[in-house]
Amino acid sequence: MKTLTVHVRADHTATLTCPACGAIKHFSAAPYRRAQHMMTVRCHCKAAFPVLLNFRRNFRKLTNLPGTYQVINTDDGSSGIIQVNDLSRGGASFTVSGLHSIEKGQEIQIEFQLDDKKKTVLKKQAVVRSVRQNIIGCQFKCNADLDKDLGFFLQS
Repeated sequence: MKTLTVHVRADHTATLTCPACGAIKHFSAAPYRRAQHMMTVRCHCKAAFPVLLNFRRNFRKLTNLPGTYQVINTDDGSSGIIQVNDLSRGGASFTVSGLHSIEKGQEIQIEFQLDDKKKTVLKKQAVVRSVRQNIIGCQFKCNADLDKDLGFFLQS
């Protein structure tokens, strides 16, 4: 059976709809915040189904966009080629081609072109939040001038 993704609101509440009978259940997801987000739920109709609790604040869109990065505020100013794997209003995840010296907490600038009709080029300053070998997760710093284009892209 397909996993049902349930988005958790800012107040840690969520709404679950049984795919078998359509029963709706509102519940507090706070106890699961620091626990396993994947679980199997059994409805009163006896249907059991897998549920993934999504605590992210922003919708994340899977992408495959080529781009570049540059580490800023360092002496070496290392840079390289990246592939943006996913994107949200708040940040991005990308894969670095080859070796890199990116570390958690560093400030970087990434540049990539959206595959929208206007072929919008985005330059975003960000803070590195995770480094897992060549997969980097970053959180965008405020950059209101292009957020409109990014918002439209994420909704398409």
